[in-house]
Amino acid sequence: MTQKTPAQIRAEAEAEMEPLGAERLRLLAELEKIDGRLKPKILKARTLEVSLRRITTLTGVAPNTVRAWEKAENANAG
Repeated sequence: MTQKTPAQIRAEAEAEMEPLGAERLRLLAELEKIDGRLKPKILKARTLEVSLRRITTLTGVAPNTVRAWEKAENANAG
């Protein structure tokens, strides 16, 4: 039995990651599209005084993300 070279071992490790990495990248792109549609709805909800906790519970969007979106929206408005 022959031993594998470090390059072969690395190539195997990369091959194991590749399909899951491709799936993750696809899902992240899909999530970005959803966030684009969700962001204005979240910002509207915040102007209507829906609590941050309720928004994060309903959407799974992190509180810091909501705050960043609000900050950017306020900066663009002013």
